[in-house]
Amino acid sequence: MNFSNPGAWLWAALALPIVVFYILKIRLRRVPVSTTIFWRQVFEESRPRSLWQKLRHLVSLLCQLAFLLMVVLALVDPILGRDARQARRIALIIDNSASMNATDIAPSRLAAARAEAERVVADLRPGDELALISAGARPRVECGLTEHQKTLRDRIAAIESTDGPTRVLEAVELARGVLADRENPRIIVVTDGAFDRSAELATAADVDIVPVGSASSSNLGITLLQARRSLVDPIGYEILVELSNAGDQPARSRLSLELEGRPVDVVPIELGANAKWSKVFVKASAEGGILRARLEPGDSFPADDQAAAVLPRRSVRSVRLVTEGNLFLQMVLRADPLVDLEIAKTPDPATPASTLQVFHKTVPDRIPRGDVLVIDPRTNCDLWTIGDLVRDPIVAKQDKDSPLLAHVRLNHVSMPEARKLAFAPGVAGRTLVSTIGDEPLYASIERPEGKVLVLTVDIDKGDLPFQTAFPILIADALAWFAGTKGELRESPPTGSIVDFALPETLAGSAELELRSPNDRARPIRPASGRALVGPLDAVGIWKLGRPRSADAEAPAPGTEAEIPIAANLADSRESDLRAPAGFASAAKPRPLGGSGLGPLWRLLAALACAWITFEWYLYQRRWIN
Repeated sequence: MNFSNPGAWLWAALALPIVVFYILKIRLRRVPVSTTIFWRQVFEESRPRSLWQKLRHLVSLLCQLAFLLMVVLALVDPILGRDARQARRIALIIDNSASMNATDIAPSRLAAARAEAERVVADLRPGDELALISAGARPRVECGLTEHQKTLRDRIAAIESTDGPTRVLEAVELARGVLADRENPRIIVVTDGAFDRSAELATAADVDIVPVGSASSSNLGITLLQARRSLVDPIGYEILVELSNAGDQPARSRLSLELEGRPVDVVPIELGANAKWSKVFVKASAEGGILRARLEPGDSFPADDQAAAVLPRRSVRSVRLVTEGNLFLQMVLRADPLVDLEIAKTPDPATPASTLQVFHKTVPDRIPRGDVLVIDPRTNCDLWTIGDLVRDPIVAKQDKDSPLLAHVRLNHVSMPEARKLAFAPGVAGRTLVSTIGDEPLYASIERPEGKVLVLTVDIDKGDLPFQTAFPILIADALAWFAGTKGELRESPPTGSIVDFALPETLAGSAELELRSPNDRARPIRPASGRALVGPLDAVGIWKLGRPRSADAEAPAPGTEAEIPIAANLADSRESDLRAPAGFASAAKPRPLGGSGLGPLWRLLAALACAWITFEWYLYQRRWIN
C-alpha cells in the first residue's frame, strides 16, 4: 500500500493525549459530613457487578482511538498496491466546436458532453490521473494530468462554447503527445461526430468515443455571405448568399437582409433535402455599414441562422471642373451621385488637395497637389510637353488589365484629333492607350503628391462623348482616384486568423485591442502596418481599435477609431449536425471500471463520521462512559 500524504501520520500522535485523559483520575475533594452510613450504602450499590461494567470504560477509549485511526488514514490518502500498479493516464477530450451548441438535446450538446465528462471523472480509480483537452477552434490543454477531481470538475464546467470548426483530430494528436511515454494511456473523446473522419477515429485502438447528440438532426443554415461594392455603379453593391439544407427532408424558411437595421430584401426559401441555394442580390446605397442576413424562424442551431458582412461606405467627393464649357463633361460628372461638382473657368491655387481637379484644355504650368484629371491638354506643364496634332488616331494598344479601362473598348470610337504628349524627364508615366505610332492617348502618373490622369483626345470632336465608353471611362477614373476597386471586405470564417491591413488611422499604434461579439478584449500588437487578428472563435461583429480606458465609451462601429470585422460560421460541414455513416456503430466506449466511490480517503472519512455517530449513541445510552 502506498500513501499520497505520508506526512499526515503525525496526526496519530493525538492518541497520546486521548489515552492520558482516560488514565487520569479526578482528584476528589475532602468535605466534612456528619455520617458516612448513607455514603457507604451508595458506594455498595454502584460498585461494578459484571465484567461489562468493568470494561465499558476501556471500550470507550478504544472507540476514540478507532475514530482517530480512521481520520489519520483518510488524511494520509492510502492507495492500494494493485491500484498503484494499474494506475491509468487518461486524456479526456471535449468537443466544444460550433455544432456542439445545437439544442436538439436539452439544454445543448455541449451541456450533455460536460455531464458525460463528469461521469468519466467520477469513475476514476485511486491513482488514476486525467488531463482535460478542449477541441474547439484550436485544441487546448485545459488541465494537465491530475487526480484531483474537484479541479477537473471545475475545469470541465469552465469550458466555453465556441463557434469555431471541429478540431477533434488535432486534439487527439495533442492528447497522444501529452500521454507519450506514460503507462496505461487512454484517450476518451466526447463529441457529436459531426466532422470528417469521425467514423475512422472511432475505430482507433487507443481512442474511445462517447457520442452525444441526435444522429438524425437536420439543419438549414447560411453557409456563405459576402458583400462588395459594384465595379460599375458608384453606389451599387452586390450580396452573395448561399444556403444549405443538411437534412433528409425539405426545409422552408424566410431569408431577410438588413443594412444597418433597415430592410433590404425578404425572400421565401424552399429547399430540397441535402440541397444548396445561392443568389446574388444587386442593391444600391452610398451608405455602408453592417449587412445582416437572417433565417426566420430559427432552428436548433442558431450559429448559422445569421450571418454578417461589412459593406464599405462610399463617400461624396468634391470635384472642381475647370473648363470654358463642355456640356458632355459636365453632365457625366453630375451623373455620379458621389460627386459634388463645382465648375470654374480658371484654376484656383487655393483649391484643397482633397478636391479632385479636372482640367479641360486649360492646364496650369505646375500640376497642383492632389488628384488631377486632364482632358485634351493644350499647353505644357511640369509633367509633360504637348506636341503636334495627331489626325484620326487609331487605337493600337490598350491595357486590358488596368482598372482604368474596365468595360471600356476604344477601338471603334471615332476620334478625329489628339495631341502628342511627351513625359518630362524623371516622370514615370504609364501609357494605357496608344496609337500605331506609340503616341499615348490615355496615360496615368502616380506621384507622392497625388495621382494624375491625362486623356489627349479632343472630346469636342468625334463621337466619344456619345459612346457608352465615355461615362464608363470617367466612372473608372473616379473610382481609381478614390481607391475603390469594387471593395470586398471579406467576412472570414470562424476559427480563422486574418492578416489585416491597418488603415492609416491605426497603422502607427503600438498596441491595439480586438473585442469579441460578447465584448471581451484581446491585446493585438501590430507590425509594419498589419495585424494578425484571431482566432475569431465566435459568430458576430468583432471590433479592432485602440485600447479603451475603463471609463471610455465604445466608439461607433465603422468609425476611424474602430474597424468592424464580420465573422460567420461559413462551414457547410459544421452546419451538418449529422454524424457520418458508421460513426454510431463504431462509437462503443469501454467503461472505465471505476466503483464510483472515488479514492479510499472518502470512504474512510465517511466511516469516521459514521463511527463517531455510533459512539455518541452508545454514550447517550450509557453503554460506555
